[in-house]
Amino acid sequence: MEYLLILFGVVFRFLPHPANFAPIAAMGLFGGCYLRRRFAFILPLGAMLISDYFIGFYSWKMMASVYLSFAVIALIGIWLKSHKSVYTVIGGTLLGSVLFFLLTNFGVWAFGSLYPHSFSGLLTCYAAAIPFFKNTLMGNFFYVGVLFGSWELVHLWMRKREEQRTLAGDCSS
Repeated sequence: MEYLLILFGVVFRFLPHPANFAPIAAMGLFGGCYLRRRFAFILPLGAMLISDYFIGFYSWKMMASVYLSFAVIALIGIWLKSHKSVYTVIGGTLLGSVLFFLLTNFGVWAFGSLYPHSFSGLLTCYAAAIPFFKNTLMGNFFYVGVLFGSWELVHLWMRKREEQRTLAGDCSS
């Protein structure tokens, strides 16, 4: 299943989508919450590495800020595993989105030449990235809803099915 999720992330990076509306952060949260700890990192970073191989690599310093942000989001997912509720998943999604925004745009400012390396330049960089933040938020909440919601629905269906089997077994005795 883990490799299908990586493929999911790769495919969705290739499909036309608004900038930053992708499942990668949701995969880190999901992997940390529901799968073995290492897959919290392997899912998003593997999908990024494979798709970046085909899309094209760019400044390794800026890429490092993107990959680091997904690793931090995976850590949030690991924390969610023992604190899972609707509220903590929503909070983790929001926190991951904010951290992605802060870390990646800091990388653009620090390692790029688009903005002056001053506090004013950093603020200008963050201000210019606000439209992308909206897409990040919408994409993260959408894909967290899809991944977490699908997982929970399948497990609910499996529990109901098992209860029905148990009841049918009790009735036939």
